[in-house]
Amino acid sequence: MVKINDNYLKLPGSYLFSTIGKKVREFSAQHPDKKIISLGIGDVTLPLVPEVIKALHGAVDEMAVKETFKGYSPDLGYEFLRSTIAEKEYRTRGVNIEIDEIFISDGAKSDSGNIQEIFDTDNKVAVCDPVYPVYVDSNAMAGRAGDYDPGTGRWSKLIYMPCTSENDFAPDLPKEDPDIIYLCFPNNPTGSAITKARLQEWVDYSNRIGAVIIYDAAYEAYISEDDIPHTIYECEGAKTCAIEIRSFSKSAGFTGTRLAFTVVPKELERGGVKLNSLWARRHGTKFNGTPYIIQAGGAAVYSEAGRAQTKEQIAYYMNNAGVIREGLTAAGYSVYGGVNAPYIWMRTPKNMTSWEFFDYLLNNANVVGTPGSGFGPNGEGYFRLTAFGTYENTLEAMERIRKL
Repeated sequence: MVKINDNYLKLPGSYLFSTIGKKVREFSAQHPDKKIISLGIGDVTLPLVPEVIKALHGAVDEMAVKETFKGYSPDLGYEFLRSTIAEKEYRTRGVNIEIDEIFISDGAKSDSGNIQEIFDTDNKVAVCDPVYPVYVDSNAMAGRAGDYDPGTGRWSKLIYMPCTSENDFAPDLPKEDPDIIYLCFPNNPTGSAITKARLQEWVDYSNRIGAVIIYDAAYEAYISEDDIPHTIYECEGAKTCAIEIRSFSKSAGFTGTRLAFTVVPKELERGGVKLNSLWARRHGTKFNGTPYIIQAGGAAVYSEAGRAQTKEQIAYYMNNAGVIREGLTAAGYSVYGGVNAPYIWMRTPKNMTSWEFFDYLLNNANVVGTPGSGFGPNGEGYFRLTAFGTYENTLEAMERIRKL
């Protein structure tokens, strides 16, 4: 008789954003006259920029001609995109990343969930708390997280690194040495950033104990302050301890077209094995490549016009972030983030739990956010809002919250 993976049964309920979607649908069905403004899920609202659209159309036309038709893409992705990324994302910042260290994929979420497959299930995993749920859930599915305690909201085998207002939502080095460390900066959900000096401490620590950092830099394009690193490889020694995951979703609006990349340096070895070769093997076996059309659109992001147009979009969203920060602060809330990231992290009022505030906001202001407790125990008492709505809806949402 077939046996299932029991680790899936340990997962609490459904995925966070599935639960939010269900609640919103139920409210909408009961109140069809209400206009709901969603500042919850981190999905973009602006269309793809003209330069990307032009490239997509051109690639579609190529697929209609025998001489330029493309089938399966290369395992790592097309060289034209990987070489552009190596130049525009890294060499311009004084970092040398080779094109065979860059793996093109269909999303940072996919890579964040899949990267754990190249590691043994006995490895100890450290995560920030609060944390992007995929890091935790994917390790739980693999059996690396232990058992879940509904009372504490913690997994028995994970090392939790508290991120609170006291440490500026950037974790301190853990007391127990982990094997795998997940870091995300600029951070989802707190909107916080980490200085280069502080990130260097993590790199030095990981090299000293032989750990590997999984560094999620999906929101790098939103950095506005000078002392914030745009890539972990700006830190000395990072190539021997860090894997970096990047995304086109929020930086160029590719949430619906799916494009990302992961960097695994060839200098990164553990147990005498290059992790680059392991990820290449996994990538070639389980992934048939991102479509040529999408990769062509991705390359257009790095053109002069593409850069200018996507920067305008990022400025639009960060202006929304400013509106949210100012609106919430004026209304008396404690507010964090929204400076180097499109996320605003706020304390819930009057000792409400995160889900109580979610219901209160939905029912009384018809505004949707994300309960902080969904990101981990230290997220309780907090709430996340995103800057990815339209400017008009963002203004209206703040006016509704102010009236509460």
